[in-house]
This record gives sequence, C-alpha cells and structure tokens, in this order.
Amino acid sequence: MSEMELPERESMEFDVVIVGAGPAGLSAAIRLKQVNPDLSVLVLEKGAEVGAHILSGAVVDPIGVDALLPGWREEGGHPFKTEVKADHFLFLGPAGSIRLPNFAMPPLMNNHGNYIVSLGNVCRWLAGKAEELGVEIYPGFAASEILYNDEGAVIGVATGDMGVGKDGEPTGNYQRGMALLGKYVLISEGVRGSLAKQLISKFKLDEGREPQKFGIGIKELWQVKPENHKQGLVQHSFGWPLDMKTGGGSFLYHLEDNLVAVGFVLHLNYKNPYLFPFEEFQRFKTHPAIRGTFEGGKRIAYGARAITEGGWQSVPKLSFPGGALIGCSAGFVNVPRIKGSHNAVLSGMLAADKIAEAIANGRANDEPIEIENAWRDSAIGTDLKRVRNVKPLWSKFGTAIGVGLGGLDMWTNQLFGFSFFGTLKHGKTDAASLEPAAKHKKIDYPKPDGVLTFDRLSSVYLSNTNHEEDQPCHLQIKDPKLQRESELGIYAGPSSRFCPAGVYEWTEKDGEMTYVINAQNCVHCKTCDIKDPNQNINWVTPQGGEGPVYPNM
Repeated sequence: MSEMELPERESMEFDVVIVGAGPAGLSAAIRLKQVNPDLSVLVLEKGAEVGAHILSGAVVDPIGVDALLPGWREEGGHPFKTEVKADHFLFLGPAGSIRLPNFAMPPLMNNHGNYIVSLGNVCRWLAGKAEELGVEIYPGFAASEILYNDEGAVIGVATGDMGVGKDGEPTGNYQRGMALLGKYVLISEGVRGSLAKQLISKFKLDEGREPQKFGIGIKELWQVKPENHKQGLVQHSFGWPLDMKTGGGSFLYHLEDNLVAVGFVLHLNYKNPYLFPFEEFQRFKTHPAIRGTFEGGKRIAYGARAITEGGWQSVPKLSFPGGALIGCSAGFVNVPRIKGSHNAVLSGMLAADKIAEAIANGRANDEPIEIENAWRDSAIGTDLKRVRNVKPLWSKFGTAIGVGLGGLDMWTNQLFGFSFFGTLKHGKTDAASLEPAAKHKKIDYPKPDGVLTFDRLSSVYLSNTNHEEDQPCHLQIKDPKLQRESELGIYAGPSSRFCPAGVYEWTEKDGEMTYVINAQNCVHCKTCDIKDPNQNINWVTPQGGEGPVYPNM
C-alpha cells in the first residue's frame, strides 16, 4: 500500500510525549507532573504491559528514587524489599576461585545501602506513581516513526500500523497507527533504540564522541533451596569461563523468597566469531564456586538485553530540535558498578525540569540545549567521569592487567579527583572488533544437562516471547548477498551464536546455504543490530505489545 493510499492517521496532542516506560521515561513523566500538574504527559510503551521488556540485574543505588520520591521508604507497597547485606568479589579460575578483599575495592564499588530488585517491578511501581499524578501510559503501542515539522524539528512520533501482513500489504485486521504530537519528545527506549539510532544519525549527535560500546547481559531467575539462599548477598565475579583477552563478568544476587538472579555480561568487543555468549553463561554456572547455589533449585525465568558500556566519552549529544535522549538511549551505565538505573532516573528528572521550564516560557519544538549543557556537571556526570577509563583499560590490556589498572584509576579519581590516563579512547566499534573466522579456532561447548545448563529454545520459552507471524519481519537484512558472502563466508555466521534467542540460523537447502530468521523468538536484546560485522542487520519495532513478557526480571 503506497503512502498516498494510506488512511490519515488520527492524532492526539500533548505537552510532552515520552517513548519508553523504563526508569528514565517514567521518572521524567513523574517529575514533569510534580513541577507542573497541568502539563499533559504521555508515555508510550512497546511492551504488552509496563515492565514486560525490562531486564536488569539489578542492584539499584537508591539515589535517584530518593530524589524523585522522597519519603518512599515510609510507604507500603514499594518493590525495594531486599537491602544488600553482603558484598563478595570473586576471581574465577578453571577449578577454583579467589575472593578479593573488600577493603581493596574502590569505595564506589561498595553496594551497602543499595537494593536487590526486579527492575521490571520497580517500573510497574513507578508507573502507578505516574498514573496517580495524571500521566497517561499506553502499553502495547510501539513508536515506529519520528514526525518532523517543515523546519526539521521533531514534533511527535507515530505508532506502527497494526494488521500488516508479511508481504507488506494490509490484512483484514489493518489499523493505521496514531500520530502522537508534543511540544517536546523524550526518547527513553533503552539500549540501541530504533528511534534513537535514527535521531543520532540525522542530527549527528555522536559527532566528536567516542563510539558507543556495548555488552550482552543474559540472566536467569532461580528458586533455590532455602539452605542455599542468603538474602541480601551480592556476588560479582570475573575470569573463567572467559579467557584473559575477552571482557565480561557475572553475578549472583540473592533476593527475597529464596530467589536468586544469576547473570552473565559479555563485552561485545570480543574478536572470536566462534564465541557463543549463551553457552559461556551456561558454562559459568558449572563452576565449583557457583553451581552449589543451584543444586535442587528450579529455573523460573530467562531473558537477555544489551547494555551500554561506553560511558562518559561515548554519551551522544542529548538534545535535538524538539526533544532529548534520556536513560540508556543516551548510555548512562556505570560499567564497573554494573548500574545504570540510578542515572536513568536522574536523567529523566533533569530533562523534565528543563522541559517544564521551557514550556512555562512559551517554548515548543525547539532544541532544549539546557539538558545537554547540564548533565556533565550533574550527579550523572560525576558518577561516569570517575570510571571513564575502566572499560578502555580492560579492552586494551585484558582482564588480568586491565582490571587492576581500572581499580587503580578509580582509586586515584576517588582520592585525588584526577586520572593518570586522562580520558582514554575506545577505538573500534563492537561490530568492527570481530575478526575473520580464519584467525580463530572453533570452541567446543558441552551439551546442556537440562538441570543446571539449558539450550536456547527452552530458555526463550521461559521469556514468554511471542510475535504474530503474519507481519513484516522486524529484523531487516539490508543486503542478503553481503550476509551470505561476508557474515557466513568470512565470519562463519556469528549471528547464529551471538543471538541469545536462536533467531538466526544458516541452514543448507538444495546445496545452498540459506539464512533463516526466526523473528518470533526475538527477545528485543538488540545484539544483532550492534554486533553484526557489516552492520547489515537493522532492528525495528514489531507490532506493539509483542516480544518478551518478563514477569519479574
């Protein structure tokens, strides 16, 4: 159906339109209504419900929530039930482990006073707070297009058309998307958002910045035996099963009710195309220092999500004509702390304050440059600046030396407010970091036992992922020939391994290698969009409400 034949979109107007009901988007919405209750604020969420697509460790520093909702601790019904009681750091070898002494860790790595939570449940709680203030939240609506005025400024977003068949033609259930217009638009889609990617490109928001860096975080939630549960224990580890040249780490977080969140983060600048992040995670659980926690337990949830790791030097310009990037759309994760939600909340608040002031002054659809000008001198900037060299040091020198230098750098920043290294560069993108298969050997991974270790398809089943099959594929291959000749021919098909949901397969059919895309398995982690060596895969939103439905991740 051509653009001329499409029925006109219905439109609705608001003061502020926010894309994404994560910590940043919901905090911005709450703050806007706190500053001016008369503002009309809309939050769009592509997940079937608020929290459905939220996945994080998560140990939360409450600094953001304290600023947003003072007195929340005195209220009932909040999700911050488990305060951190013990903090362990382990270096894993193939057969043993060494616990690093807490006194040697930089003070900012201390987790006491933080909370182990389900970030999805935190977002559900924040959504309730927002709605009490009069914020409108539309779950199940995927913002798929940015709307501009004649001057090129952002004036809103459009939701995707529903009921379009695989062939791109309308089915009997066709429904035109809506135009949602605002004086300002805040983009809080999370990591590698499809609209944020377009805006960064159109307005050159990454000009003069280092490339954004990423990790893939894979997580399971387990119900463990009471004797294996230590509520409030936070355990971080690095080392095995990864070699010393491949960056990554792992965690065990003991929540309430005998629940343990176990996760594995692999830096996506790895070189070996045969590396299999999901299988490395499964291997990690078999380590003698780890496996005992899960004996007699039951895995109850699974999910995966990319994580921003570029930090201070990779944050793009936040403001553009008509709005701003906030939260993980901008990339505010503190890598060594594995924490970003506190900065997401603070970035939402900062943007809300500046936007509310602009609207009060009669402004609309101009560039709220105040947001960009303010963040580096705020608590967010302070948090990110002092850890800015940890990731590049790790990447440059490997785990053994890089982690030690990173720790030293955090100490000098803490004690003296400066770094011997200045501000290091990240260098290549994660896509460009992958090397041809000819330079590497295949890795032999053990078969899953179905008790402690599992395959991807049974894992995806636990994520409650669903997509309508009769719709255009939301994983767009720009050049199929390039995919066959390079992704398969040169790099040995890494997408069949780096995807944590088994979406991509190379299969032989009539003597020809065929690329199969099982889009219905996609958990919206965005790893393919980041790591494909030719940047030949473009992730766009499927129909609203589809994807994973995480109950408590």
